[in-house]
Amino acid sequence: MKRRPRRTVPAVLVALVVLAGCVLAAVVAVQTILGEKPWVSYDAVASALHGARWSDTVTALAGGGVALIGLLLLLSALVPGKPTVLPLDGDPDSGASRRSYRSTLRTAASTVDGVSGAKLKVTRRRIVSVVTTGRTNTAGLADAVRDAIERRLAQIGPATVPAVRVRVKATRSVS
Repeated sequence: MKRRPRRTVPAVLVALVVLAGCVLAAVVAVQTILGEKPWVSYDAVASALHGARWSDTVTALAGGGVALIGLLLLLSALVPGKPTVLPLDGDPDSGASRRSYRSTLRTAASTVDGVSGAKLKVTRRRIVSVVTTGRTNTAGLADAVRDAIERRLAQIGPATVPAVRVRVKATRSVS
């Protein structure tokens, strides 16, 4: 199971632009029906568009802008995002959310003796952990954290086991 994120931001932006256009058209139509002066005059828009030429710079820039926005929306729909559910071994439909995966591995790293805090970055092929410690001698701490994370990974059983990299930051320096 490799569930991908929804494309909510581009969909919401397009929906808001279409909604704004529909609201404007409805307001202008109601104003015209009631005999009031409309916000946007049809005659003014029609004469401005009628006076525009294909060779004008404004027309070319507007066309290029619309084409660029369309290309960006198309790319955002076609390019896959980061999977929100990472596949696990076993049943084809088994998976773990990226958030729970990261928090479980962060807990495993934090439980190692001498670690005061842990930050993890999880990608498909690599896990990078940055742990902080109050110790002045950090020898062996990175190996202990790596072993704890790898033991927890073995319990979780991901479909592809990522490489684990650990960096240790000591808050105290040797004086």
